Amino acid sequence: MDRPLPTLSDVAQRAGVSYATADRVVNARGGVAEKSASRVRAAIEELGYVRNLAAANLSQQRHYRFVAVLPGGDNAFFKRMCGLLEAAADRLRPDRVGLTVETVEAFDAPALCARLEALGGDGVDGLALVGSDDPRVLAAIADLRARGIPVLTLVSDVPGADSNGYVGIDNTVAGRTAGRLIVLAHGGQPGRVLPVVGALSARDHADRVAGLRAVIRPRIAVAPVIEGRDRKGRVAKRVAAALQADPGITAIYSAGAGNAGLIKVLESLPRDRPRPIVVLHELVPHSRRALERGLIDIVIDQRPEDAVARVVEGLRLLADKRELARTDPILPTIYLADNLPASDTSQKGETSP
Repeated sequence: MDRPLPTLSDVAQRAGVSYATADRVVNARGGVAEKSASRVRAAIEELGYVRNLAAANLSQQRHYRFVAVLPGGDNAFFKRMCGLLEAAADRLRPDRVGLTVETVEAFDAPALCARLEALGGDGVDGLALVGSDDPRVLAAIADLRARGIPVLTLVSDVPGADSNGYVGIDNTVAGRTAGRLIVLAHGGQPGRVLPVVGALSARDHADRVAGLRAVIRPRIAVAPVIEGRDRKGRVAKRVAAALQADPGITAIYSAGAGNAGLIKVLESLPRDRPRPIVVLHELVPHSRRALERGLIDIVIDQRPEDAVARVVEGLRLLADKRELARTDPILPTIYLADNLPASDTSQKGETSP
């Protein structure tokens, strides 16, 4: 028969102190002589007592306040993630967990830094953010950590930052995966792939392109990278110009957003000749429709549902001074027209210009 877990009463009895004294030591409320506190800590170690954080937080009427900072603008993936975070916030409210979502302009490091500085002085218990390796952002993250505020980087890893951890896929591996798929689709024949990113200053986009380059050469060349700033109008204009100027392009790898613009260009291509092989990121309504219509070939989805669950779990653990339960990268899902999941009618596509 399993032995019952030790209780705080057991700790108090072993240490020879009152329950109230043991409770003050366990919950770090002070006011206990060091000699008594040492006996309590020794009893905890001997008995293997584990503090019941849920009960402690309930008794102290603790409320958590977490914030997720996402890029705003013309990006269907982040709109999808925002919706998932808001749905999680509704579920968490009865547990005294407040989770809010704020947005800043994509690729705007000064705006992100200003928002982080404001949140740092606003009493938050933890932050998740889509950062960059801009030195100003790294300094802002370091300042939050110096204030004792846990920080998780989300979607785009920032290895140089003093964060508590990263939640997302391995973007270099994602780019390598896209490259392998493009090589297979060429069947050993030469070709040229056109990379499309939001900005190479975004670590996740740069890592994906680096992964692509690592596996497609020497048979497949890389055309000049298009930076679309995640804006579908800009992506459409630049991809159309690239295809017109370079008829040797046999594949397109879109590592960022603005894919509604890319799909618009693909719709306009002549039907009497083969279109380029197309691999892009994130299963959102317009990429799903493009797969179903045969306008694109593959979607690499980074499973934002998993990311949101890990962010919530991770911020609660860190706020309670515990270690993250999961630090391994999220494994993305590869979608073809044949293995699409049931449609989620709650998702909304890109609507901004």
